[in-house]
Amino acid sequence: MRTLDFDLSPLYRSAIGFDRIASLLENLNTSGNQNGYPPYNIELLGENDYRITMAVAGFTDDELDIESRENVLLVKGKKESEKSDNKYLYQGIAERNFERRFQLADHVRITGANLENGLLHIDLVREIPEAMKPRKIKIGQAQMLENDVA
Repeated sequence: MRTLDFDLSPLYRSAIGFDRIASLLENLNTSGNQNGYPPYNIELLGENDYRITMAVAGFTDDELDIESRENVLLVKGKKESEKSDNKYLYQGIAERNFERRFQLADHVRITGANLENGLLHIDLVREIPEAMKPRKIKIGQAQMLENDVA
């Protein structure tokens, strides 16, 4: 697979406030290096409600860590190494350590997490601030301020 290297120095020199976009572009290569473990689904539950479901069979809630920082959701699984006398003929259940990153949009926050039947459910909601929501402007007579009256 071809890797792309971007020179973002012109963007930093001439644009202010676009460092988040540059950071996203720089992280494309690192996020592409994630393997397919553990498998996951991303569901749209409502207009602003989402759920990430990860198959983490064999992990307990003490072995999982969920962290949200700077628009990145980081889910880690660290399995305690156990010395087992079991002799497997075939071992298809992967119980290896993992780290999975999800890039979150602005104003998305985690509302909860639940581990049930080997599935980790992480609920998210997008909360748009009132100042950013669309507003209807009523057309009518302009009201003059008292200071503007001559």
